[in-house]
Amino acid sequence: MMQFRGDREVPLSSAEVWQRVSDVRFLIECVPDVESVTESEPDRAVCTIRPGLAFVRGTLELTVQVAERIPQSSVRLLLHTKGIGSSSDVEATITLTPQERGTHIHWLAELKKLGGLLKAVPQGLIQAAAQKVIADVWSAVERQMRDQV
Repeated sequence: MMQFRGDREVPLSSAEVWQRVSDVRFLIECVPDVESVTESEPDRAVCTIRPGLAFVRGTLELTVQVAERIPQSSVRLLLHTKGIGSSSDVEATITLTPQERGTHIHWLAELKKLGGLLKAVPQGLIQAAAQKVIADVWSAVERQMRDQV
């Protein structure tokens, strides 16, 4: 379906970055518009979000699950959202490469499935909304990592 990818540089060691991005509890803190968290474990979290998207009304339940971890190197996450009349499945991979002054982060998010009413939303609208949410999440991740140092 759709793929989103990007790169970031952070002035932390790959061990420090991996510790954070492989912990779903940390990542869920970085998701915008979270109303409540009903489950929060290192490998799995469930929260309710109220996205600020015109084509999604009400709330969505977001489940984030670690599918695979390679220590200090990468993590693969499965994200599932469901709401009234809509659902989505996303697979995201975060790969870390140590650099002289920190860590290079390469990420790839692949929209695997849209269900319900989201199938009728124009692809360009979904892509623009996803890019905004991704940018907001990465900004929060970087801010949280800086604040925790």
